[in-house]
Amino acid sequence: MAELVLTRTADAEQAARRAAEVLATALDGARTVRGLAHAALAGGSTPRRTYELLGPLLPDWTSVHFWFGDERCVPPDDPESNFAMVARSLDAPGSTVHRIRGELGAEAAAAGYAEELGDVTLDVALLGLGEDGHTASLFPGHAEVRATGVAVPVHDAPKPPPDRVSLTLDLLNTSRRIVLLVAGTSKAEPLARVLAGPDEATPASLLDRDKLEVVADAAALGDG
Repeated sequence: MAELVLTRTADAEQAARRAAEVLATALDGARTVRGLAHAALAGGSTPRRTYELLGPLLPDWTSVHFWFGDERCVPPDDPESNFAMVARSLDAPGSTVHRIRGELGAEAAAAGYAEELGDVTLDVALLGLGEDGHTASLFPGHAEVRATGVAVPVHDAPKPPPDRVSLTLDLLNTSRRIVLLVAGTSKAEPLARVLAGPDEATPASLLDRDKLEVVADAAALGDG
């Protein structure tokens, strides 16, 4: 079985800092080599601090493109919007942010995002881990976990809102680098399952382990 990289940190603040540093390094390196850089960003509460720390790490964000691993089917100013959270948290002037238009509905938004992303290869994808083992909006027991292509509509998500759009594992695993950011005692059990090995019942465990760095705090690793 391929080996992932596990980075242990003392607390959530240090985990956020490590994730921000990985993103900044990957994006700056990609831009130097290829002239453009592409990152997929995670929603939810855990990565918010990462984005606050990320902004000052690069003096120039020109030619950096931000995408989203998933989005809720809500307007962009809705409190549940991942786009809105990132807009509040990440100060990256000069970057290009590619929003998933969730307000169009899951099918139309997924189709539109797949067309916009096209054949772009993500230089780095930042993802989170749910208490049920989900990542992006790919939930255990849902057919979307096995979906191919770029983006997929999601219905009946076990957490509200039920309608979402998610990048597929197929697409996420083409990323040059993947970071799974995990913090808190509530994530200890699903993280243990991720570390144990690939299992469709834990979608986050299906991320490409050759490219994967898990950044986890002591609480998530059961040390807190």
